[in-house]
Amino acid sequence: MEYEDFALPPDYQEKAEFVFARMMHPDAPSSFGGFGFGRGRRGRGGDWTQGYTWWTNDYPRADRHLLLALRRLTRAHVRSVEQPVNLDDGGDVFDWPFLYANVNTFWLSEAQIAKLREYLLRGGFLVCDDVWGENAWQNFMATLSRVFPGHSALEIENADPVFHTVYDLDHRYQISGEWSLRSGIPYLNGGVVPHWRGIYDERQRLVVAMWFNNDTADSWEWADSPHYPERYSALGIRMAVNHMIYAMTH
Repeated sequence: MEYEDFALPPDYQEKAEFVFARMMHPDAPSSFGGFGFGRGRRGRGGDWTQGYTWWTNDYPRADRHLLLALRRLTRAHVRSVEQPVNLDDGGDVFDWPFLYANVNTFWLSEAQIAKLREYLLRGGFLVCDDVWGENAWQNFMATLSRVFPGHSALEIENADPVFHTVYDLDHRYQISGEWSLRSGIPYLNGGVVPHWRGIYDERQRLVVAMWFNNDTADSWEWADSPHYPERYSALGIRMAVNHMIYAMTH
C-alpha cells in the first residue's frame, strides 16, 4: 500500500532462528468499515494475494526496522526480512510460530478460520494490531471470534509474562501513528483508551494478542525518523520483543 520499491538487505537469504511472519488476509467487505483506502488502491484491483490491500499497511518498512531492533536487543538469530504468509498456501503457516497481522479491515473464509485455529492449537502465536474504535473492534471480533467460539477477548493483566519476558512493561501508554503528527489527534475513530487484550487456550497460554487503539507498527516504521516521538518507538519495539520471546518460549 505504501512502499513499491524497498530494497532487500544483502543478507536476506540467510537462514535464521527467528522469522517475522506477516499474515496475508482478505479485506473485510466494505460494509464492515475500516479506513477504506486499501481496497483497489492504485488501480490494482482488490486481489489481496497480490498486495495493495490492508495487510500490506506499513509493509515492508515497519517489518525491516523491527527486525534490525530485534537483532540488537535480543540474542536471537533473526532474519533480516519478513515472511508473508497466506493461510491458503497448504501447510506453509505451520512453519512460522509467530504471526503479525494488521487487522484494521479483516475477514477470513471458513477454510482460513479452520487453518488459523489449527495453527494456534499447534502452538502458534498471533498478534493483531491497528484496530481503532469500538466499531472497528466489533467488526474485527466478528471474524476472530469464529476462530475460538466461546472464548472471550480479555484484558491482559499486568502480571502476565508477556509483559515481562525481557522488559517490564507495567507502564504502558497509547502508541499513536505518524499520522497523528499531522492531525494533532493521537487516536482514530474515538479510540481514546489503549488496550492490550488477548485470547487464551485451554492451558491458559496466550495465543492471540490484540493491540487495540494502538498503531504499534507505525512505531517500528518511523523509528528512524527524527520527527516521530521516540517514546512511541521505545514502547512499540519493547512490546514486540516481549511478544516474540513469549511466543518462542511458551
